[in-house]
Amino acid sequence: MAAASSSAAACFLSPSPPPRPRHHSIKHLACAASRSPSPGPSSSRSLALPSPSASASPWPWPRRLRDLLPDETGRILSSATGSLIVALASAALILGDAGSASAFVVATPRKLQADELATVRLFQENTPSVVYITNLAVRQDAFTLDVLEVPQGSGSGFVWDKSGHIVTNFHVIRGASDLRVTLADQTVYEAQVVGFDQDKDVAVLRIKAPTDKLRPIPVGVSADLLVGQKVFAIGNPFGLDHTLTTGVISGLRREISSAATGRPIQDVIQTDAAINPGNSGGPLLDSSGNLIGVNTAIYSPSGASSGVGFSIPVDTVGGIVDQLIKFGKVTRPILGIKFAPDQSVEQLGLSGVLVLDAPPNGPAGKAGLQSTKRDSYGRLILGDIITSVNGAKVTNGSDLYRILDQCKVGEKVTVEVLRGDQKEKIPVILEPKPDES
Repeated sequence: MAAASSSAAACFLSPSPPPRPRHHSIKHLACAASRSPSPGPSSSRSLALPSPSASASPWPWPRRLRDLLPDETGRILSSATGSLIVALASAALILGDAGSASAFVVATPRKLQADELATVRLFQENTPSVVYITNLAVRQDAFTLDVLEVPQGSGSGFVWDKSGHIVTNFHVIRGASDLRVTLADQTVYEAQVVGFDQDKDVAVLRIKAPTDKLRPIPVGVSADLLVGQKVFAIGNPFGLDHTLTTGVISGLRREISSAATGRPIQDVIQTDAAINPGNSGGPLLDSSGNLIGVNTAIYSPSGASSGVGFSIPVDTVGGIVDQLIKFGKVTRPILGIKFAPDQSVEQLGLSGVLVLDAPPNGPAGKAGLQSTKRDSYGRLILGDIITSVNGAKVTNGSDLYRILDQCKVGEKVTVEVLRGDQKEKIPVILEPKPDES
């Protein structure tokens, strides 16, 4: 058994030399046959074979083979062999000018299936729209005190329009002192930040590139997506530019938290297409090559792709990008409160959002919502617990954010709170964030 195993391993690791190409021997045989002289009596005598009849084949070795075999078998075999050699001799004469190594070798074109051709076409058509973003940070050398720009991260993005706007994730550009965008033709441009939305992890950059080098990505719709349909992700994982991965939509209407603010992002697309560090900000495409999402996060204990990736739907991204291009910011309404973690409220056996702080100059403070505080003896007095907004039930912080995302700045909403043992309805006028006003 040991000998057999070592022999098998040796065969696998050290393959035997390739067999001699068949067309070499065939061509050699045909040419030799064409050059062979007519057999004479001396050749027959040297082999001690009987003399051939008048109808014998003109070729030496088929005639002798027929003489060595029974009559009927020899006649059939001689006729077939003679025909084969004549055909090969003709082919050798026709292909005589071709090299000996390629005389009988026919190269067949590569054949791809229809779905493979569609994938190749999708990648070729959308690759020019995907860019590579390098995040540079200023560092001071500890010995020379020289100020240097060093890469602190990288990501992906895509061309939004012919004006040079590039869409990516906010966490790709966060903390950058300088940004560089590399197009598909490897030309590099300095980029300026137009605006960003930390809550939804979206940012817009702008580069000054010729319009003929900018190919905007076709924008699709994410409202009618279905679980199971094929999707394609193009990005730059680990710095490997323009990498294509495929998968399907694994789930819809997922919820993740923003990496910058912790605010929930609703209606997120879940996919099993491989998304790795460096894919952030890249496009998620449907089978028609239309943008349906922006790759933003993965669920992985190791930091590498585990088959659970998340993309912000294009319907959400489109509205944010339009506001950022027009105003440089996103105007989003707030209540102006700080609330307790959901786990703390659950431990109290309550349902809703517990108000920890409602500054008097904020919308909730102006409306009269009460904060959590301590009395003169140090005992904790719970503040208002928000149970609904405009009739929509609020059980946790995500519900509150989801309702506020559907409201506008300046809108008056009715906030129902639990104050002690009584429920009260308080009108509140929503205001923008202080740093966005």
